[in-house]
Amino acid sequence: MTSQFLLMRHAKSDWSSAYRHDFERPLNKRGHKDAARMGKWLLKNKLAPDRIICSPALRARATAELVAGAVSIPLQDITDSESLYDADLNTALHVLIQAVEKGDRPVIIGHNPTLDALVEYLADAPPPRSASGKLMTTAAVAVFTTGNNGVDEGGCHLQQLVRPGDV
Repeated sequence: MTSQFLLMRHAKSDWSSAYRHDFERPLNKRGHKDAARMGKWLLKNKLAPDRIICSPALRARATAELVAGAVSIPLQDITDSESLYDADLNTALHVLIQAVEKGDRPVIIGHNPTLDALVEYLADAPPPRSASGKLMTTAAVAVFTTGNNGVDEGGCHLQQLVRPGDV
């Protein structure tokens, strides 16, 4: 049995020196706009997630809240996963497997380089890169279906990878 899941990178953040810790960086103006745009795109294309699991870093949480607003998921239903902040591939994969096993259509919102590694690990074919050679640009969404073996290396079909500039 196959299921669908989404991976999303947080939207563009503010790199101002006013934020002493990486964890505290908020979204910038473009980030707010792109996160809301991608949430609307998910809804329009009947890809709205049923659940949102995100890194608790401020920029990831803000992205999750904007997507939730666009797809009508109550904010209290967003799940923060401490392990997604600064996660390695295996940690992110573990969070994803748990989310997919619960059914529905989850979205995992996290960070690079972890999401790049996760997309490359899961995809059954080389994923498309942007014109500048990037994979999971800020606010990009990767839409996957699982294979017969569930979430496995090279065993998931990347249906599409959409970036804010594509919408």
